Amino acid sequence: MSAITLEPSRNAVSAAAGRGSVEADNFSFWYGEKQALHGITLSMQPRTVTALVGPSGCGKSTFLRSINRMNALLPGVRHEGSIRVDGADVFADKDPVSLRRRVGMVFQRWNPFPKSIYDNVAYGPRIGGVNKREDLDAIVESALRRAALWEEVKTRLRDSALALSGGQQQRLCIARALANEPDVLLLDEPASALDPIATQSVEELVYELRRDLTIVIVTHNLQQAARVSDVTAFFYLGQLIESGPTDRMFTSPQNERTEAYITGRFG
Repeated sequence: MSAITLEPSRNAVSAAAGRGSVEADNFSFWYGEKQALHGITLSMQPRTVTALVGPSGCGKSTFLRSINRMNALLPGVRHEGSIRVDGADVFADKDPVSLRRRVGMVFQRWNPFPKSIYDNVAYGPRIGGVNKREDLDAIVESALRRAALWEEVKTRLRDSALALSGGQQQRLCIARALANEPDVLLLDEPASALDPIATQSVEELVYELRRDLTIVIVTHNLQQAARVSDVTAFFYLGQLIESGPTDRMFTSPQNERTEAYITGRFG
């Protein structure tokens, strides 16, 4: 009997090739006249988790949403400098939809479509031109498995996604992003509205997904940043104050403002 050769998934190829680097170079951003980010320079390596921490309103989410140009949807915004994914400037990409397939995003508040569980996960691939039922079935199962949700919903795929618990809905949103086979996953406070058990599930999921993806997570929870990230970047008043390996950032930060925030003296 002849051997069967399995075609590797795009994520397997991406991981092998080291895809998923994100680099910001002197990046600044304005909402109208208000400058929200000041000259951010930060490099995120493939298959690492970078936590963005800092007080509310310090620019973390603005920076995160700039990586896939989500902020470009707002009127009156502008930027200077660059953000590159795998060396390509995201603001030079003529197709933001294609960019957002490669750079997936999950928001603070889960936002499943008012459709079935299956149709939520299959939505992106369908838009991308996947129409064969067997192909969609395989994509949906794979994404739900990677989001640690398959065993909980495999007999309920035609049920409304809105019938799931909050934690399940958030993992469904992660599965929906994963169905597009991204190289980078952006998480904006993904567990802030969840109970401790659901939060633990999301953190364990982040730990597993780092094998295949570059993950950038915004969190106000310093303990969460310490648990899930390889690198921590501290933002304050729209500036990147300091970044480095998470263990060093939490034990021996080099900047006084970082130390004050980490130790709870402000924030």
